[in-house]
Amino acid sequence: MKDVVDDVRTWTERGERVAIATVVSVKRSAPRPPGAKMAVNEHGQVSGAVSGGCVEGAVVEVAAEVLRDREPRLLHFGIADSEAWDVGLPCGGEIDVFVEEYTE
Repeated sequence: MKDVVDDVRTWTERGERVAIATVVSVKRSAPRPPGAKMAVNEHGQVSGAVSGGCVEGAVVEVAAEVLRDREPRLLHFGIADSEAWDVGLPCGGEIDVFVEEYTE
């Protein structure tokens, strides 16, 4: 978490806009617990993690949309156990991730 905070501070001090993604809910097993955070700046640089695999890429894309539209989003990721590895949810869990623009 410290790295995310340090990166957000660095980016905002440079005048860059930042989106924060937070794991808000987990069902069954998931790689990261509720409260895990990932920051994405307006240039697509990433700090932290909310899951892994395709989930991370999807969250980065939505973070760019949030910065463009200034509208927060709640994302849901979940998949059958048999397909879980392919999308980065190795335990077949479900996660909800809230993405919002960071404001001081």
